[in-house]
Amino acid sequence: MAHGLVIRSTGSWYDVRNTDGHIYRARLKGKFKIKDLKVTNPIAVGDRVQFEVEDEVENTAVIFDIAPRDNYIIRQSVHKTAHGHILAANLDQAVLLATLTLPRTSLGFIDRFLVAAESFRIPTTVVFNKTDILNEEGLEFQRELQDLYESIGYNTLATSAIEGDGVEAFRKLLDGKITLLSGHSGVGKSSLVNAISPSLDLRTNEVSTFANKGVHTTTFAEMFELTPGTFIIDTPGIKELGLVETSKEEIAHYFPEMRNRLNQCRFHNCLHINEPGCAIKEAVIEGDIAESRYNSYLSMVSGEDNRR
Repeated sequence: MAHGLVIRSTGSWYDVRNTDGHIYRARLKGKFKIKDLKVTNPIAVGDRVQFEVEDEVENTAVIFDIAPRDNYIIRQSVHKTAHGHILAANLDQAVLLATLTLPRTSLGFIDRFLVAAESFRIPTTVVFNKTDILNEEGLEFQRELQDLYESIGYNTLATSAIEGDGVEAFRKLLDGKITLLSGHSGVGKSSLVNAISPSLDLRTNEVSTFANKGVHTTTFAEMFELTPGTFIIDTPGIKELGLVETSKEEIAHYFPEMRNRLNQCRFHNCLHINEPGCAIKEAVIEGDIAESRYNSYLSMVSGEDNRR
């Protein structure tokens, strides 16, 4: 039985790289279910698997087992609401690319992604891309957002693939790690990766100015090796990010600025909505917790369809 790493997922077939760097096209043997996890994709990019070569000439293999995951980032399936879809597994870090226009990334979407990563304590950097198309007011708002997220403990970057701003810092951020790159379609993931690794030549598309939305250029999740020991996982652009595997009682634990105050609430089961003696609501009133973050929290707890 050979060991390998899943580097590409197309739904029913997977590209698996063995320890020598050879890549096989592999399929899963029979139906595979992970205990207590209802997902549309039992195998994700980044999974470590055991497989057997099926046909050396055709370069095909069969996957028999998946090693326990260190972590993963999951979202609610778009097509099967009772199921999740794993974006990637066994990550060193995640990078969320966001843009304030063309397309606009909502703060609610940013916060949902951070909660999904925080549930596995996956370090996350928010990269604000396309600074070259912002006016002074837009740049000021971006700086305010960077200050907000950095005050909570998240790393941020401001980049422009067109102008080259922040590209070297982006390259250093990825060095020596396995990194998930995520964000809406059109935020410039492919352009930014091409700026640091032109040989990959990832396909890019323009954003529709009419709809202010990106066009999907990545069809399947795929892992690329930029340099020895440095890997990125590029994923299709995400329109929505519904949380799964997270109860409403747990969500506050995944907001770092709330986590440190939870034991200060009068009631141990406080949901921080309308309970008396709530330390979280008091911190919002005092300005110690940003209203935008608290509003994101409320939308997650209520289960509102506010995932964009």
